Amino acid sequence: MTPAQSRLIDAVRTALGPKAVLTDPADIEPWLHDWRGRYHGTTPAILAPDSRDGVAAIVALASDHGVAIVPQGGNTGMVGGATPPADGSALILSLRRLNHIRSLSPADNLVIAEAGVILADLHAAALAQGRRFPLTLGARGSATIGGLVSTNAGGTQVLRFGTMRALVAGVEAVLPDGSIHDGLAALKKDNRGYDLDQLLIGAEGTLGVITAATLRLVPAIAARAVAWVGVASPEVALNLLRRLEAATQAVESFEIIPADSLNLVLHHIPGTRAPLDGNHPWHVLIEAVATDQAAEPPAALLERLLAPALADGLAADAVIAASEAQAEAFWRLRDSISEAERGAGPAVQHDISVPVATMPRFMIEAAAASEAAFPGTHASAFGHLGDGNVHFHVRAPIGIDPARWYAEDAPRVTRFVNDLVVASGGSISAEHGIGQMKLGELERLSSPARMATLRAIKRALDPHGLFNPGKLVTLAPTPATP
Repeated sequence: MTPAQSRLIDAVRTALGPKAVLTDPADIEPWLHDWRGRYHGTTPAILAPDSRDGVAAIVALASDHGVAIVPQGGNTGMVGGATPPADGSALILSLRRLNHIRSLSPADNLVIAEAGVILADLHAAALAQGRRFPLTLGARGSATIGGLVSTNAGGTQVLRFGTMRALVAGVEAVLPDGSIHDGLAALKKDNRGYDLDQLLIGAEGTLGVITAATLRLVPAIAARAVAWVGVASPEVALNLLRRLEAATQAVESFEIIPADSLNLVLHHIPGTRAPLDGNHPWHVLIEAVATDQAAEPPAALLERLLAPALADGLAADAVIAASEAQAEAFWRLRDSISEAERGAGPAVQHDISVPVATMPRFMIEAAAASEAAFPGTHASAFGHLGDGNVHFHVRAPIGIDPARWYAEDAPRVTRFVNDLVVASGGSISAEHGIGQMKLGELERLSSPARMATLRAIKRALDPHGLFNPGKLVTLAPTPATP
């Protein structure tokens, strides 16, 4: 612990009380690692305010003492964006105690949720008022609103509702000097210059600490249906999606999964079973919903639309969940892919996007190219077909030492895959952010104009680089007042 950190910790205790500071190593340890176990940091303390003003006080004190802070919510990120530096040079600023829903208006279809509100809890609160927050993902039981906003999270319903950026109507945040940006008012028209809310969304805590957000709600689901479909290829799956889109607006999710990924889940996740008999090279998970009881039931809709697809060979086989339990079981298969791959051994995961029209070809050709370039590896791709988001994973050869793989081979694999992405007109980060995992690749593959602009914004708002150092964009060190 540095003298400056010690003085900051004492000052926070004095200002906010003992509950705002955690220094017991046993309390700190679970928050020093990313979800995948790839990044490990250290810190002498976690600062844990319970209000916006408490966050502002801590940030102002950190600025005065020249101490870096790493904002952290549920710590479910995939790119090491909430992991403190390994050298102990930063303190964790936990937002988990800011866990109140300040207001929820069914009439306005808006909710104001603090940064530490868990996504599943927001879902439940909205449902109790006959509304729904239409973003969900596998980590909904631990992911927090602040983290979802800060990373511009996507999830499985982007097809209809867009990413977090489209669902945020306003942001409240503490800026690096301790001042407060209050942008929670959900104004439909506001032409006062640069959009600070949008600047903070997806900034990964490098420009400000999000303390609350105004979020858009939609009517609650009156009924839903989930189907599992076997198809011959991603191209066939895209054709099926286009047919469904032409017939209805009720489809909210359309996930494509290769047989390889499904088999890993069936092998490594207890209690799972294959939805279809027989073998199919690719699978599609479809969810359709109705918000009006008078509308055609989603199960009947999917049955009506999938029947001709089966008849003309667009779908090889299909089953519609007969109950909510079976629907959840189908979704569990999709949500467990990353967990199952962890059980299968070391792998390099790429969260990328390409134009929707080229996604089927990319999934096939990039996997073949990667396996040819790195003998013994196995590449597979799954994801949100309707928005071009590909989760492209390359598993290490069997029996290889994980430490050597990650240190020597994984960086070469990542460069190779990212070059394929850029050549396809895509992005190396679709919904997980840059964090520290993609920091070097962002700089390598971005235009000078993009990087110069990112650094100029960072330098203007956080000139000493004290907000989430080593993530998204870095600056040359600038001495801060000790």
